[in-house]
Amino acid sequence: MSITVQQLRTLVAVVDEGSFTHAALVLGNSQSAVSHAVAALERELGGPVVERDVPLVPTPLGLRVLPHARTAVAAITAVEVAARGDRALAGSVRLGAVPTVCQGLVPQLLDEWRGALPNVRVEVVEGDDDEMPVWLENGFVDVAVLVDPPKLPPGAKLIAIDEYAAVVRDDHPLAGLAEIPLEELAEDGVIVTTGGCEAHVRDMHEAVGLTFAARHRVRDIGSMFAMVQRGFGVSIVPSFGRKLVPDGMRMLPVIEGRARRHVIAVPQEREPHPIAVALVEAATPQRSGVAN
Repeated sequence: MSITVQQLRTLVAVVDEGSFTHAALVLGNSQSAVSHAVAALERELGGPVVERDVPLVPTPLGLRVLPHARTAVAAITAVEVAARGDRALAGSVRLGAVPTVCQGLVPQLLDEWRGALPNVRVEVVEGDDDEMPVWLENGFVDVAVLVDPPKLPPGAKLIAIDEYAAVVRDDHPLAGLAEIPLEELAEDGVIVTTGGCEAHVRDMHEAVGLTFAARHRVRDIGSMFAMVQRGFGVSIVPSFGRKLVPDGMRMLPVIEGRARRHVIAVPQEREPHPIAVALVEAATPQRSGVAN
């Protein structure tokens, strides 16, 4: 079996980009060259690695091979960087983050990286709290911002802290307070998102001896804001989400507030991509102020 690095790089690009055309653009090759590289890999492996539908997806064989392909590509890239003896990194990686982090932190990180690593392209992929560690280890993303990990993983960095805050309409009776008691919010009925916030909101209530029962549960933060806007309840969200708050509503500190730690991390169970390691090193820690 004579599998080449280029074949593995092509497989990773094709799966990540979802098409031969987009993979060719990322790799700087022709679509024909990409197609031939995948076909050659399939001959070596004895079966198809991708289903040639739209969107393109890996076959069961492709899914088995893909994590090893990512590890091999990352290792070869590290060798190339070491051989050059410089930090002139070039290429693309995927960053995973939850919606509020994509709004409140990622744009600043992208600005930093643009200056520190001008030849690096970072593609942002949005997901839920629970998806981030899984995506990081299975290779769907190369680097991720983890929310409140149990401990700081090796090679990771604490880059931000924000706090949970209340969201109410401007005409809400509590809107004029400097801080809102959690018990008062509970009386109005709390609308939560299920992408990770609900568990934290529940813990906030339990910490002060309050029983928590969500008025409504939605997956999308935009849907949650729309329901608050229509008067179906109030909400508690991370302060990084302040830029998403629509007109006619305000975000205010909760007296029994809870901090949320954001850690930028590389995978632990496979070889991290050299660019991902460089992104972690270049990220500057910061703190988000309490919402007001």
